[in-house]
Amino acid sequence: MADVNLLLPHLVACLLLVPFSCAAASVVTHLPGYDGPLPFYLETGYVGVEEETGTELFYYFVESERSPATDAVLLWLTGGPRCSSFCGLAFETGPIKFVLEPYNGSLPRLVRNPYSWTQWFNDHPRYLSNPFYIGGDSYAGKMTPLIAQYISEVGNPITDPRFDQNSIIPASHGFGVISDQLYEAAVDNCEGDYVNPKNESCAAVLHTVNNLISEIAQAHILYKVCAVAAPKPADYDDQRRFLSEELVQLRKPPPRPSVDCFTFGYYLAYFWMNNNATRHALGVKEGTTSEWIRCVDYLPYARDLVSSINYHLNLTTRGYRALVYSGDHDLVIPHLGTQAWIRSLNFSILEEWRAWHLDGQAAGFTITYANSLTFATVKGAGHTAPEYRPKESFAMAQRLQA
Repeated sequence: MADVNLLLPHLVACLLLVPFSCAAASVVTHLPGYDGPLPFYLETGYVGVEEETGTELFYYFVESERSPATDAVLLWLTGGPRCSSFCGLAFETGPIKFVLEPYNGSLPRLVRNPYSWTQWFNDHPRYLSNPFYIGGDSYAGKMTPLIAQYISEVGNPITDPRFDQNSIIPASHGFGVISDQLYEAAVDNCEGDYVNPKNESCAAVLHTVNNLISEIAQAHILYKVCAVAAPKPADYDDQRRFLSEELVQLRKPPPRPSVDCFTFGYYLAYFWMNNNATRHALGVKEGTTSEWIRCVDYLPYARDLVSSINYHLNLTTRGYRALVYSGDHDLVIPHLGTQAWIRSLNFSILEEWRAWHLDGQAAGFTITYANSLTFATVKGAGHTAPEYRPKESFAMAQRLQA
């Protein structure tokens, strides 16, 4: 998966012009399951986004532990769609993580994440002069450039299905999931369109491809397939399976994966977040939700953004820096598709494809384009790169802000 991280210098004040209001914030000094006081500043609260209906969004704010007065502020968006922002706090860029140990019915334990890089902008005047980043992963690849453009006017991100979904076939071939013969059959029968098959031969090939892909964990092809995904509905469209993270919706309660499963932390999060002590510590309003679920499938919205490429083009040509990055073991949104839509922008190359390093070793590869656009891969990472390779992702984020 690729993530998008856009730097919007000197535009933080514009966010204050958006018609919303901030409810009273709560400073959290202790969390259930964490041993001792928190070694960082954590604030939670609600932001009003619709005055007529009283709709509010819950937020977490973690202050920089280095230099809060000057460090950049990061708004981190979670993909899905419809997945909780707690995913970013506990599994990706935030300062805490779960202790992965067998669950015995007691409250799951937390420890500090040494590679935290989450920060959140709210109505805090002392941060108005700080650089402002918007970042996210997966479906947030649609939301990030849209929000960035809105602010400017007053990462493998899901960007465009023509590139994202169509890259899964060649990526599957490159990863050794499908054979040469099957790949050639897809090329010959589908004529480059693996999203909307136009003939029975193409549909049959894609059905076989889908069956093979179902044998692996798409989010990271080297990881185990674990018992965290909901059963596949009988009438689920095979083509839609390629793109949506709705395949990993949690049931109530979620099935228990083995402790060595990558998704075991999601299982623990269900019990931790639905504990009354946790809700009280976080300042969650009583009666707002009966049950916390990591990703929901019943949140209505009026329309979806099919492609965010034009937003990327508009923002980068207006001088805003952008980093797009991909985990190189992701088969949900392969890096091949991300590279393809970036090439479609027709930006000139300033620095050719090269390795970037951490601790004397290649941590991934990168290329720099005109208009302050950089693409990078994170070696060994999957769909949500900071989740799989936190140290490397943290180093990459630090270099963007340098």
